Amino acid sequence: MIDVTDKLISRRRAVAAAQVRMSAETAQAISAGTLPKGNVLAAARLAGITAAKQTSSLVPLCHNIPLTNVEVSCTAIPPLERVCIQATTVAEARTGVEMEALTAASLAALTVYDMCKGVDRAAYIHNIMVLTKAGGRSGYWRAPGVGEVVAVSISEQKDTPKSNVLEIDLQVDHGVSGDAHAGPGPRQVSLLATESIQQARERGVEAGPGDSAENITTAGLELPSLPLETPLLLGTTAVGIISQIGKEGSEPSAISRQFGDSLVARAGIFVRIIYPGQLRPGDLIQVLAD
Repeated sequence: MIDVTDKLISRRRAVAAAQVRMSAETAQAISAGTLPKGNVLAAARLAGITAAKQTSSLVPLCHNIPLTNVEVSCTAIPPLERVCIQATTVAEARTGVEMEALTAASLAALTVYDMCKGVDRAAYIHNIMVLTKAGGRSGYWRAPGVGEVVAVSISEQKDTPKSNVLEIDLQVDHGVSGDAHAGPGPRQVSLLATESIQQARERGVEAGPGDSAENITTAGLELPSLPLETPLLLGTTAVGIISQIGKEGSEPSAISRQFGDSLVARAGIFVRIIYPGQLRPGDLIQVLAD
């Protein structure tokens, strides 16, 4: 065991993820709660929380860390044939809590597998990984393919800057509830990276989150480089499929004329929503690579 006696106590936080791949029919049965073994998602969530608290007993040489919070979310997403799991662990400690988050995500995934293997023998566990960790001397770290929501925004009328809000509701084949740009089609929800906004500021464009009419302002993802049809887990439940990159060739909007630069048209992306959920600032965006 590593001696951490001389390390300073600080707030430690980690988020880990796992996926259980399965048929769409099995995922739908899990979502509906109709599998023979009962409520899969509730059982998996409880298993993950319990496992996080037992990490030092399960993994040799791990420190026994007094966790102050454990959160586990499990969401069955039939269109993507999988259950997505996120586990968050928090402690005031001298060492990190990544192993606790990984243990929670792993045991939640094992529970999902155990409860569905009788009806879906091809199910398998996939992509167990740390998404973010924070605290201690190394500070904040975020895995490649993971971004963070900086702001969420809505406008009641088109061609007006959006107002930042505390939460948005993402609806299937519609977009953001209450937003003037929502509706069927390829451009249901718009995303723009705060890195692109910063670059515009350096050129003298005075714009902030939502000012370019984006619904979701992100950090940590190179949005225009993501391929079309890439699925994104938005928060812990909603899923968007990248449907368009930029708006090249479109007429300048009132927003772009006002700010002198069409950031969304040049550097933003659009998604269509295939699974619903809520999204808040601070939530993660995970590229669901196969």
